[in-house]
Amino acid sequence: MNYNFSSDTNEEKSKKKKIQKEFDNKPTPAFIGASWVALVAGMLAFCVGLSNAAMLLNEKGYYLTILLFGLFSAVSVQKNVRDRLEGTEVTDMYYGISWFAALASITLLVIGLWNADLELSEKGFYGMSFTLSLFAAIAVQKNTRDKKYIESTEEV
Repeated sequence: MNYNFSSDTNEEKSKKKKIQKEFDNKPTPAFIGASWVALVAGMLAFCVGLSNAAMLLNEKGYYLTILLFGLFSAVSVQKNVRDRLEGTEVTDMYYGISWFAALASITLLVIGLWNADLELSEKGFYGMSFTLSLFAAIAVQKNTRDKKYIESTEEV
């Protein structure tokens, strides 16, 4: 039997070099669809929950604003992180503001739910639909960015 150990040097191993392939990172239609469904489902669930909640209108407005603020800031963070990875210049100020806004939206939701006169199950519902929406917004932004990048490289 021919046993090969990691410490052994082998001519075949030295001759073989890693073949670097350029993979098509285009997201699949299934992943794109799932991302959009998750985004719409999270947002709709959050909004339907708000419309059925026994809250004052100003409380409903607060939670809706937090959802919109969170979605925008999550997409902004994803875009900034991606821009930096691709070598596109992003100012430290805008990068920091994006992260601050994302963390602020999550913090404001947690504080609002902590102090809300809601059942624990309702608080969990809002927290989970908010989290689903943020994650899905990031996935949709990533898919959009990946598709655009792949299409731009195919044209050249």
